[in-house]
Amino acid sequence: MRARRRTTVLAASLALVLGGGPLAAPVFAESAPISVSERSASAPDAQALRTALEGLPDKDASFALVRLGGTDGTWRGSAGVHDLTSGRAADPDARFRAGSTTKVVTAAVVLQLAAEGKVDLNTPVQRYLPGLLTREFEPITVRQLLNHTSGIQPGDGLGDSFEEVYAHRFDTLPPRQVVASAVAKGPEFRPGRQQHYLNINYTILGLLIERVTGHSYASEATHRVLRPAGMRDTYFPGTDPAIRGPHNHGYQAAKEADGTTTFLDVTDWNQADRWAAGDMISTTADLERLLNHLFRGDLVPRPQLKEMFTVPSRIEGATMSAGLQRFEFEGRVYWLKSGARYGYGTVIASTRDLSRTLVVSVGATDAKSESMNPVTERIARAALK
Repeated sequence: MRARRRTTVLAASLALVLGGGPLAAPVFAESAPISVSERSASAPDAQALRTALEGLPDKDASFALVRLGGTDGTWRGSAGVHDLTSGRAADPDARFRAGSTTKVVTAAVVLQLAAEGKVDLNTPVQRYLPGLLTREFEPITVRQLLNHTSGIQPGDGLGDSFEEVYAHRFDTLPPRQVVASAVAKGPEFRPGRQQHYLNINYTILGLLIERVTGHSYASEATHRVLRPAGMRDTYFPGTDPAIRGPHNHGYQAAKEADGTTTFLDVTDWNQADRWAAGDMISTTADLERLLNHLFRGDLVPRPQLKEMFTVPSRIEGATMSAGLQRFEFEGRVYWLKSGARYGYGTVIASTRDLSRTLVVSVGATDAKSESMNPVTERIARAALK
């Protein structure tokens, strides 16, 4: 598995404003105990998984929560701490920011609407959202938004550096403002010619869902996906910066002027600008339910579900489908989605037949780095081999 591809597939994709007291690196002097529960370890390498969790918290992650499932066998494990101040063990059932795994839910809603005849995947989004894009843009189909071949450039955030966005972490950036900033840049390429994974595609799909249904994105996603899948601990926080209910704290590693590293508590953060592209809060159990119900065809009718397992064939290097990504490892094909918000990194993955599923939540201290988090990498390697 090439290093660059690993980064793309399993991860995602610092003079600081110190609003909360930073914590120095020596807090990692002792690791927290590993909690393990397993029903069957016949196929998954239980020892490799335990080894992958050793030594937490460390400089790369404050905690890790793992759920391995499927007909191959099940394994549950957690390690690290709830927070660096108390040092008490991480809660394996805690909520966390699930980042771009939100796109799986958004894609499922759009495909449901397609099954109901309310959306045509071959119809330009300009038809559903007139005036949103300028005449500079050629017709962009709904399918091209789903599989990131639209050519729309990324929207602006509340800053270009961690220092800037951290200073604005309690401010609200409306999704429509994000879209307007993207449109102002003009197209990056002609629709369907390249694949460029960007949040903006799913932000626009959120607007599409609201226009077609007449309801908020959150209400449609909850009604159409979360409730049918039994995801009772999953919700969309909107402009609320807090994580409701039990949750482990997230931290971001930051370099001080003297070269030392501190760890900022970034648990509370207004993520409204991520919206339909990455604003969901969930648990490992709920994300496992999402995989199982989705892949079984419980949420999206099978004719439309095939869009989630179809990668554009004429685009060199394309790996993204509608809401998912194709990944081949050790001779096996997985369909996965990663997510990253400051303090939290998430991966969900499954074989098409659900013989093996994986959900990982890591308290990544470098969640928005272009490099894959080392803790996430070793867990994924142990779980998927």
